[in-house]
Amino acid sequence: MRQAARITWRALLGCLAGLVLLAGPALADRAEEIDRLIAALRFEETIEIMRDEGQRYGGEVGQEMLAEAELARWDAIVAQVYDPVTMQAKVTEGFAAALDGVDLAPLLAFFEGPGHEIVALELAARKSLLDPEIEAATEKLYDQMVRDGDVLVERVDVFIDDSDLIERNVTGALNANLVFYTGLADGGALDLPQDEMLADIWAQEEDMRKQTETWLRSFLVMAYQPLARSKLEAYIALYKSPVGRDLNRAFFAAYDGMYEDLSYKLGLAVALQMQGEDL
Repeated sequence: MRQAARITWRALLGCLAGLVLLAGPALADRAEEIDRLIAALRFEETIEIMRDEGQRYGGEVGQEMLAEAELARWDAIVAQVYDPVTMQAKVTEGFAAALDGVDLAPLLAFFEGPGHEIVALELAARKSLLDPEIEAATEKLYDQMVRDGDVLVERVDVFIDDSDLIERNVTGALNANLVFYTGLADGGALDLPQDEMLADIWAQEEDMRKQTETWLRSFLVMAYQPLARSKLEAYIALYKSPVGRDLNRAFFAAYDGMYEDLSYKLGLAVALQMQGEDL
């Protein structure tokens, strides 16, 4: 009986060893696919633009909330908060986790192929919008296209609605604001009950929605203007598909997680700076 038990355990251990050996190459292949998709989507360049956006926003926060004497080191502190290496690591981890079990082959086929141009156009447009004058001009252009009944406006609206981009972005922004308040509170700069924090955040919802709608529509129209209609329709179709919905969900899971971390750190940094301390 004991001999049988020993044989059974040896057999089981042998099977487990085989599974480990089989899983090793599979996990390596999966990691390679994730890396390829991240490269095709140009996450590193996206993070660089988001860092520039964040540093501008952080500067505005400092001007609004800190005394002149407290601003001396603020730019360096904001740069520390918006560290691109940390941002990239957070997004990569969240993105890979959110895509667990998703077949990446159709996404790789698209973004290593026709989607390459779309990603490039989106990055160029977003980088351009860092300039306030270009942002204002883009909003005027969008308004004119609406008045002219330009078909691109309608197709962009379809893309936005299919992916629920307005609601997802507004929700992410409100959550980021909440954790900013939490950072302020944890740093001793805000003494506000949770329900009052939430009430204050929700009071921003309407204005946040209007800003999001204006920026997002102007941005996407600017990005997709040079794009052939057939490529735009293929892009819209991708995001309507199950794998496209998985990708959209993964984007928001990854980037929302990053923004919440950044917002908390920024709130905490403001609070500590008010007390003469650094992060």
